[in-house]
Amino acid sequence: MNQASSQENTAYANSRPPVPDLADMRPDDWVQRWLPASWGPYARLARLDRPVGVWLTLLPTVAALVQAADGLPTLWRFFIFCLGAFLMRGVGCCFNDIFDRDIDSKVERTRFRPLTSGQLSLRNALWFVFAQLCVCALLLLAINEYSRWMAVILLPIVVIYPLCKRFTYWPQIVLGIAFNWGMLMAWSDTRDIIPLAAWAMWLGAVFWQVGYDSMYGYVDLRDDLKLGLRSTSMRFGERGKLWIGGFYVATMALWLYAGLGMGMDWPYFVVMAAIGIHFVWQLSVFSIQRPDRSFMLFRSNMAVGVMLVVAAVAGTVLPM
Repeated sequence: MNQASSQENTAYANSRPPVPDLADMRPDDWVQRWLPASWGPYARLARLDRPVGVWLTLLPTVAALVQAADGLPTLWRFFIFCLGAFLMRGVGCCFNDIFDRDIDSKVERTRFRPLTSGQLSLRNALWFVFAQLCVCALLLLAINEYSRWMAVILLPIVVIYPLCKRFTYWPQIVLGIAFNWGMLMAWSDTRDIIPLAAWAMWLGAVFWQVGYDSMYGYVDLRDDLKLGLRSTSMRFGERGKLWIGGFYVATMALWLYAGLGMGMDWPYFVVMAAIGIHFVWQLSVFSIQRPDRSFMLFRSNMAVGVMLVVAAVAGTVLPM
């Protein structure tokens, strides 16, 4: 990004009106009310208090499981992939907070996270990551050899993502690759092959994530500029709506192409139309001057994930 664009973003960030407290951890949530005090920091480190990320990881994977099975997947495969998505999201969040523990204290949204606030030591956080990875290793026994290698490839992607914001304006692409990797594994485990249409479906999900996570990134723009961090939100600047709209258009094009390539029945395309309408609504509501809306729009993408599963089921199970 050139110097003029950087100055433009700085001026924008400094001119933003005051916003409500955007801290992403609350002291009065279900973790505090229901879990033992010693468990709370671990639950928050894995983001169990905010499961939206789990759903955004799991739902595209479930859709891919349905498409790969050309119908409903087996309960055993469904269970293994659900648990895998849950654990890998937790591992990713742990690595993110470990690498960013000194940065998070300077960012409004992240200042209360367990490592930053001193609720949890670095040593205990590392042991927690190790325990989750051990369970993930056991899950490898339940999938085929192709998928095991896919899982091995995923781990370094998950680890390096938190570092990307230090040297590229496109960390959301790495995040999208990691978040949606389960879609590819669903095909490799079910069919022992990943066809071109499945790759298109996955790439569409990556672009979708770049779009909605860029909306989310505008919440941190002011803090990121001060800390010298980078993001797609910073790269897009005041042209964020145009950029995000472009990624959503690419998402729809790839998902429509994938549906044709997989031979999805017509109900799939009806649900795709509904997803397209939802994207238009998101863009109509999104404003770079309203970071509180960015939170809401980020969470609204769970509806897209649900519709993605419905589209897969409608295109494979429902009669023509």
